[in-house]
Amino acid sequence: MRQVLVVFAAALFSFALLSDAQAQKKAKISTSMGDILVELYPDDAPESVANFLQYATTGHYDRTIVHRVVKDYLIQGGGYSKYFNQRVLREPIVYEGDNGLKNKRGALSMARGDSPDSAQAQWFINITDNTALDHRVTDLGPIYGYAVFGKVIEGLDVVDAIGSVETGPGGDFDAEVPVEPVIILRVDPID
Repeated sequence: MRQVLVVFAAALFSFALLSDAQAQKKAKISTSMGDILVELYPDDAPESVANFLQYATTGHYDRTIVHRVVKDYLIQGGGYSKYFNQRVLREPIVYEGDNGLKNKRGALSMARGDSPDSAQAQWFINITDNTALDHRVTDLGPIYGYAVFGKVIEGLDVVDAIGSVETGPGGDFDAEVPVEPVIILRVDPID
């Protein structure tokens, strides 16, 4: 009986997160270089949107850094303090990269490890069209991409400015880290 109650409670919590995600359509990513307004796609990527919003509303993204900048490619953040301490993470979410959305310029996508179902808190914004990051099916089977769950609707100039900062080694990373930290001050969901 106790296990049934735990499973029921977990299902209710997940449903509440998905319901909240469906209500939230935008978020503002405030950085030390300016604000980026993103539109979210809860109908196409409900788990990714709910996950992003939960990390945002719990303050996970507050005072983190953009820890990876690949010129003419992407900017990535959501995981580290400016001292490269990784924030506490929740369990990974299910892969949603096969939702039909593309990693075009301005697309907001979930970063992940080698496994398709390994996305947690980190996200990236595409600086250019990155079709190589899209999910696709070949004769040999699927090629897993990165789940797009939103797009920049204001502040693409801020993304471009972050994407042009000087980079080098930092923390445990050999390269691609902004020499002068770019701080993600906070991420605020907007109804």
